[in-house]
Amino acid sequence: MKPKTKKEKILTLKGLSKDYGREDEARELLESLRWAGEVCCPRCGSLEIVKVEANPEKKIRKGLYRCKDCRKNKTSNQFTVTVGTIFEDSHIPLSQWLQAITLLCSSKKGFSAHQLHRQLGITYKTAWFMAHRIRYAMGTSVFTGKMKGIVEADETYVGGHSRKMGRQTGWENKTPVVSLVQRKGEVRSFVVSNVTAKNLKEVLTNNVHKSANLMTDELHAYQAIGENFWSHNIVTHSKGEYVRGGIYTNTVEGFFSILKRGINGVYHHVSKEHLHRYLAEFDFRYNNRKIEDNERTLKALAGFEGKRLKYADS
Repeated sequence: MKPKTKKEKILTLKGLSKDYGREDEARELLESLRWAGEVCCPRCGSLEIVKVEANPEKKIRKGLYRCKDCRKNKTSNQFTVTVGTIFEDSHIPLSQWLQAITLLCSSKKGFSAHQLHRQLGITYKTAWFMAHRIRYAMGTSVFTGKMKGIVEADETYVGGHSRKMGRQTGWENKTPVVSLVQRKGEVRSFVVSNVTAKNLKEVLTNNVHKSANLMTDELHAYQAIGENFWSHNIVTHSKGEYVRGGIYTNTVEGFFSILKRGINGVYHHVSKEHLHRYLAEFDFRYNNRKIEDNERTLKALAGFEGKRLKYADS
């Protein structure tokens, strides 16, 4: 049997604590993921780098580097692996960051800030901000290419209930979400202001190739939009129709089921302001559902570069 490399050992929190429980080991892992042995300046991209020897007496910490080109330009030339990442300016040890990322990546329905607060022994405010930074790293700012093949589209509503006389009366306090699922492929989810033909058309035309076979329910707004694609098949839920041969929207509805169980059962309440970050988290786990937890953790870590998130922007 082939022995596992150090990176392949992130399978459980116990293994994580054993292999990367010390700060030096956690930092070395991030350096290997970011630079793969060739350190470059996160500010100017230069490879003219000098490693600074740690010296506790002079308060020079480990993992510090200097960029020769930045020094010539008389700009800030010192940096560590955390500069320009979700870890920048964080006082939380990197080993705890790795634990938090592992927990969010391996929990199918999410891991709340209250759970992180208890598990890691940090304040709730810190845990909340950590979780949002991790979701930010999971997110894809620009999706690569358009979805092809069979693509299912549907909408749902997330958030608080509108109640009157003990009965739900509508979706006034809910936030609409549109999700697209390519069968046997990825999901892309979007917060929209309203479920209108204009908003649906923008989401679909920006993310679905014209050659796709579109599958939707009978919502009237989809009918005109469907003409922009190779084919458009509809299932009429109002008449009790959910499957007609290969025509159905069960895949996207299955994703909504996971999303709702996570939002309602783990997070309990998600504001419209932050909903896009939670969608990024659920999309990320769904799109990486076929790989092991340790691979999913490493893939999330690969997205930490260039994604610094300040508390005021979270």
